Amino acid sequence: MGVVSAFVAGLLFAGGLAVAQMTHAHKVVAFLDLGPNWDPSLAFVMVGAIGVHLALRRLVLRRRQPVLAVQFEQPQRSDIDGRLLAGSLLFGLGWGIAGFCPGPALTAAGGGVSEALLFVPAMLGGMGLFAVVDRLLVRARSPQPKEAASNACG
Repeated sequence: MGVVSAFVAGLLFAGGLAVAQMTHAHKVVAFLDLGPNWDPSLAFVMVGAIGVHLALRRLVLRRRQPVLAVQFEQPQRSDIDGRLLAGSLLFGLGWGIAGFCPGPALTAAGGGVSEALLFVPAMLGGMGLFAVVDRLLVRARSPQPKEAASNACG
């Protein structure tokens, strides 16, 4: 049932992105560009999404448990650290330059949009590069094992 509900939720999300025209990179770039050609229409999408979320979140969290899961998944952290800021900066730069973020890019690629078909492999490459760099940074930050006693002076 989880796979079916995830698929239906994905279809609903993709449909919303398409109706809101967030799968059109030029529309997103026109929204993010506050110059004379600014297109504020995507602000209505954001306000609508926030409104739906605010209305439904309280109703949903009144339940003891979700309908299709064992427990509600809630964020465990609320702090703002360097990693979050760096990730936000990279995400914003990529979104502003390309006009795509992951959800709309995958939706547009599924529709055969040529820009998205170029963007998605680059996005996946960036995700892979992040995984490698993150693993190396975690390894570099972790304490190194002490040398064996046989190497000690004496």
